[in-house]
Amino acid sequence: MPPLPEAGDWIDVGAADELARTPLRELKVGGHRIALSYRDGVFGAVSGVCNHSGGPLGQGRLDRDFIVCPWHAYKFHRVTGSGEPGFEDDRVPRHEVQQAGGRVLVRAEPSSQRHKLPHAPHPLAREPVRGPGPVRVLGLATTAMNAQQPRVSTSELLLDQALAHAADTLGAATQRLALRDLSFRACEGYYSKSAHACTWPCSITQMDPDDQLDRVYEGLVHWADVVLVATPIRWGAPSSLYARLVERLNCVQNQITTHGKVLIRDKVAALIVTGGQDGVQAVAGQMLGFFAELGFVFPPFPYVAHSRGWDAEDMERNVAAVQRSESLRQGARALVERAVTLAQRLQASTLLPARLERGGRKAHGGGH
Repeated sequence: MPPLPEAGDWIDVGAADELARTPLRELKVGGHRIALSYRDGVFGAVSGVCNHSGGPLGQGRLDRDFIVCPWHAYKFHRVTGSGEPGFEDDRVPRHEVQQAGGRVLVRAEPSSQRHKLPHAPHPLAREPVRGPGPVRVLGLATTAMNAQQPRVSTSELLLDQALAHAADTLGAATQRLALRDLSFRACEGYYSKSAHACTWPCSITQMDPDDQLDRVYEGLVHWADVVLVATPIRWGAPSSLYARLVERLNCVQNQITTHGKVLIRDKVAALIVTGGQDGVQAVAGQMLGFFAELGFVFPPFPYVAHSRGWDAEDMERNVAAVQRSESLRQGARALVERAVTLAQRLQASTLLPARLERGGRKAHGGGH
């Protein structure tokens, strides 16, 4: 039987036979969080804190000799701590491991240093600072349709009316984004793993250069003073594309919860809701509640809506009714006027304090 190592910072973490039954586990060794692994008769120990966002490596999984972080799938060699091929210099600290007397001992102090590959901050991570210029109005169209077989969207008819009025009459700068034209992945639920696993910018945006929701993030957080969101009613709810957007906007709201950081300040939201059947107030209420949670404020009478009622199954007549309705067009123009007026008042005053307290919920973490 090999002799036990000399006393010092070697910590007995358990029986070798017992520890070998689990490929990967998280341990606390001398004040350090450790990812202890076992494969092919060899124990390995590295720091249990991922380089990317501090994820718990010991709660991940093994991919051959690499530990896969459970938060965002970054990989580190289970023995050396080095990153996966191509990213070897992205290293987490390693800890020496010995077996003696049927026990596993881990040296508490690491034998190598953490080294993070330099990464330029994501462009979206900059501090939101409004530059000079006219009021900026962003229109978000959430109607789903086949680009090869386009059709009339009643919510977009009114959105376009509002945007044209904002530009031609109110002198605002305008942009229009249709979610159906953007390629973006659905939320992958990092928040469900840990509140701090949901990052700003969204982890998907950081990891996937082809994800195009960065355009919406840029518009909402950095560009727009006014956001007009247009949706149809689908079975008493906003569109499916709107639902996908809302889930991906959790990264904006979660900054308040985890860091006390409000990304949306002095910005106005207003809504356009149309449907052949009823459900206007339910849909508008959900949307108002969500955008309020992001930090948006609302003008008086914050939405314009249209519905022909529960029994209106003849959708072609619904489209014709909206196309003919001067009152709806006038309502869309009046809506954007109220929103722009409120945005101008916010820019001309300092209504909000430097630090915003979010009543009823406690932020986890510091900063503001």
